Formats: sequence, C-alpha cells, structure tokens
Amino acid sequence: MPWKDDAELFDLMRRQLFPAAVGDILDTMGLTRQFLPPHLRPLRSDMVIVGRAMPVLESNCFGAATADTHGPLGRQPFGLLFEALDDLREHEVYLATGCTPTFALWGGLMTTRARHLKAAGAVLDGYHRDTPEVLASGMPVFSMGGYAQDQGARGKVLDWRVPVELHGVRVAPGDIVFGDLDGVLVIPRQAEEEAISRALEKVSTENKVRQAIEAGMSTAEAFRTFGVM
Repeated sequence: MPWKDDAELFDLMRRQLFPAAVGDILDTMGLTRQFLPPHLRPLRSDMVIVGRAMPVLESNCFGAATADTHGPLGRQPFGLLFEALDDLREHEVYLATGCTPTFALWGGLMTTRARHLKAAGAVLDGYHRDTPEVLASGMPVFSMGGYAQDQGARGKVLDWRVPVELHGVRVAPGDIVFGDLDGVLVIPRQAEEEAISRALEKVSTENKVRQAIEAGMSTAEAFRTFGVM
C-alpha cells in the first residue's frame, strides 16, 4: 500500500481520487449499492469529505423531555446527542440517520465541537442549520439542505458507533465515507485496500485515455485500447 496510516490514505484520496472512480471499482467487486442517495449534497460545491464513519442513530420524538416515561432517554433532551458528538475522533465523519427529515440534525455549535476534535465532517440524512456559521468554518457538511427547525423538541439520538442503513446502503463504524459534488460513497472497511489501490490504477489509465482522445483517438478505439471509459 502507498500509505501507512489514515492520515496518508485520506490525503492521497483527496489529491488523486474522486468518489466516482472508487465507486466504479466497487461495482466490479460486486459492491453495487454503495452510493448514498443523491439528495445528500455538500453545502458548497468544492467540499470534499473523506474519513471513517461514526454512525449515529436518530429517532423522532414528540417533546423535549418528560418525567412520565419508561425509558431513560425520554427524560433527556436530545437523547445521547452530546455524548455521541463528544466521542468523535480525528478523521471521523459524523453520519446521522434514522428519523424523518423534519428538523436539523447539525448546526454551528456542533461544527465548532467537531472541528476542535479534528473530525472530518458530517453527513446527515436530513437537514442542517446555521449555514453561514458552518460555511465559515470550512468543515465539509453534506445534507438535504438548510432548515432552521431544531431537533430539541422533535428528535433524539438513540445510539452511536452502531451499524446503520441509509436508503439501502449499509454503513458500519469505521467504513470510509468519501464524498464530493457528485455524491457520497461508502467504502466497506474489508474492501478498502483493494478498491482504493485499483482506483488509483484506473485514474492513471483514464489520464492516458484523455490524452489519447485529445490527440484524436475515437472513444471506441480508446476503450478497445485501454479498457477504460
């Protein structure tokens, strides 16, 4: 492997790869359901996110807190949100799902805490808020869009560092999350070495194809010659 740790790996991916190239390789490996739905978009078109998933399981609720409950989370506004956020580690992506999209799952103060912990960013199966503050931070955040409604009276975090599923895509703790303007890809940990190594080769070959087409080669001939398009 041309990398020794996650820091080197993620730097390499930012410089030389893009999600589409790795997704193509995962398709050839039989992993054909790895892109999250296309409505999850970066706040800014040049944002790139890459890191290891810290999945967060959310749920809808109907009131911030109540003493009349059989479960401990009923008495906790936001559920385990603060514990989950504080457990973020360097190079990790806060990836939240599990509730209907009726409130913001992320905001400015969460961004401030995540930056302090050197997290890689956030991917939200729902909305974010405090858009100007998040943009000013420079932290990559992908969501369904901006929506100011708070989750305090409407949602709770039930658990974190647990496997989740987003619209048919399974995400386990430690899987690589790689996203840009064209979409967010989940690379299973057990497939990452092969997928990334082969994607680096594919991108190198694509550069040769591009040069050949620019020199006048037809696309049909380029595909016969290089096997890549």
